[in-house]
Amino acid sequence: MSELYENLGEVIRPLESVAIGFSGGVDSSVVTAVAAQVLGAENILAVTANSESMAISELENAKWMAAELGIPHEIIHTNELECPDYSDNSPERCYYCKDELWQKMRLLADERGLKQIADGVNKDDLLDHRPGIRASDEAGVAHPLAAAGLGKEDVRTLARTLGLSNWDKPAQACLSSRFPYGEKLTAAGLKRVEAAEDFLKKMGLLEVRVRSHGDIARIEVPLPELGSIVDDWRREAITSTLKQLGFRYVTLDLEGFRSGSMNITSSDPI
Repeated sequence: MSELYENLGEVIRPLESVAIGFSGGVDSSVVTAVAAQVLGAENILAVTANSESMAISELENAKWMAAELGIPHEIIHTNELECPDYSDNSPERCYYCKDELWQKMRLLADERGLKQIADGVNKDDLLDHRPGIRASDEAGVAHPLAAAGLGKEDVRTLARTLGLSNWDKPAQACLSSRFPYGEKLTAAGLKRVEAAEDFLKKMGLLEVRVRSHGDIARIEVPLPELGSIVDDWRREAITSTLKQLGFRYVTLDLEGFRSGSMNITSSDPI
């Protein structure tokens, strides 16, 4: 842990003062926690973007984590659905979301006299399809975790050692990631997915995705959970609730939960 901490601290120290894109997840929490220790809480600002593509539960979690860390926290509003390049839901969707976010964060950082902006991108993220990283690079956003050579497991190890309560929090992505590329994103569709996932989480399925394919809901849960989700009482409750939300068919993906499963395209080998 000492080496991970020292490496990250050495990357953060030259930033001097920084506004951090803060989701309340493990990655951004670790960057924020170490930045507060290295730079002082008065020299950082955690910034959370609130929009229709962010689940309310995630916004509340970000507020809670900022309070736990004892650092200044500000919520800004983004309007990515108003951008056709975003709502048309191309594979480059995330670029347009992050482009708006970083522009607004740069203005905020300048207003507060903060020299840099940073995010929670880790080394492993650089290996995935992440158009948003291109937007952050164009905006001059620092990636302290990646620069320090920390991957996903390193970040969780450091979070646990730092005593962060969210060290084992399942990774989350914005609600727009539940829709196949090319299916237009709407506020109503995002809310439907959010309501479906909230219901499933209340049933104890903490790591879950409801992928929306028109009137079909495709539920992804970790493989060990597949058996329990088809128990009669749970299956009937899930089917009934999701149909009430407007899905005609409710399905369970037998491959289980896979982060980024919507990145699979018709050209990929089966």
